[in-house]
Amino acid sequence: MKVAIILGTRPEIIKMAPVIKELQHRQGDFFILHTGQHYSYNLDRVFFEQLKLPQPRHNIEVGSGSHAEETGKMLIGIEKVLLEERPDVVLVEGDTNSVLAGALAAAKLHIKVGHVEAGLRSGDRNMPEEINRVLTDHCSDYLFAPTEKAKANLLAEGIPQEKIFVTGNTIVDAIHQNLEIARSSANIINNLRLKPKEYFLVTLHRQENVDNRERFASILEGLSQVADEFRLPVIYPIHPRSRNKMSHFSLEPKNLELIEPLGFLGFIQLEANARLILTDSGGVQEEACILGVPCVTLRDNTERPETIEVGSNILAGAIPKKIVDCCQKMLGKQNKWENPFGDGKAGERIVKILDAHNTKASNI
Repeated sequence: MKVAIILGTRPEIIKMAPVIKELQHRQGDFFILHTGQHYSYNLDRVFFEQLKLPQPRHNIEVGSGSHAEETGKMLIGIEKVLLEERPDVVLVEGDTNSVLAGALAAAKLHIKVGHVEAGLRSGDRNMPEEINRVLTDHCSDYLFAPTEKAKANLLAEGIPQEKIFVTGNTIVDAIHQNLEIARSSANIINNLRLKPKEYFLVTLHRQENVDNRERFASILEGLSQVADEFRLPVIYPIHPRSRNKMSHFSLEPKNLELIEPLGFLGFIQLEANARLILTDSGGVQEEACILGVPCVTLRDNTERPETIEVGSNILAGAIPKKIVDCCQKMLGKQNKWENPFGDGKAGERIVKILDAHNTKASNI
């Protein structure tokens, strides 16, 4: 079985790393294709190095653009590579344009598609990520759902049960595999002169938040009020997209400590030691839950409802007072929730499932 792994953004690299490592462990035949969706491919190199992953065999260097531009360029580039490499299975992870383009290109060439983290739904079709999730799931052959709730979403949309496999979420694997390395090797806490559990951490980059001036300004005001209210540093590793929009809208955040984007090891060290995390990232909602750090989500909905159900997360939207109130509520909680995302063996399960189905197909 020859496997193509298509990646385009840093969260995909992190979440696919356990699958890649399991393929390496089994001496599997695979290659990595990087679409270059995330602004600078060079910025992604540190993630491959820190996670000790092989460098991509192909990089189509798409860069940023409109959704149509990105997806169209990716389809053209991915198709060329798939025709050259002829893999048996293409694996994609998550909900980006790279994921949709990879799944579509493979499906059109009659190559099997495996979707890691299938079945997530926010119910909000205004989010481009929601469109990508739904379309990718419906052209996939192997749907690796992280939870039973995700599986139920797929069944409700008429996807056959035999295509769905509940594996847990590979982010648990990634955190288990790298947290101790992060604690011993990354010095970000000392470098920023922070004390454990005496700062808040922010991530904010979603299109629906930062492309809308009024909403972006409102969230930044809420974060400023949080800093005033709780008298703790608020650290914001700022995404290039967010920095560009901040400049374009002439927004000047107050009371926030803006820092450059971090590698995975430095970032999970910041996450693990934060008193509270405020985010619009789905992955960070999961990571906070796994690490036992309370989370306030700066959105009106989430495709990770499990985090809300276990009590690790709350939806705050974009209104300043509600953001402050939600922080107060989460700080008053005991961090004793159970992790709903699995036991850290999702990567192993995914590769075993692919092996078993490939063996069965070979015997027919």
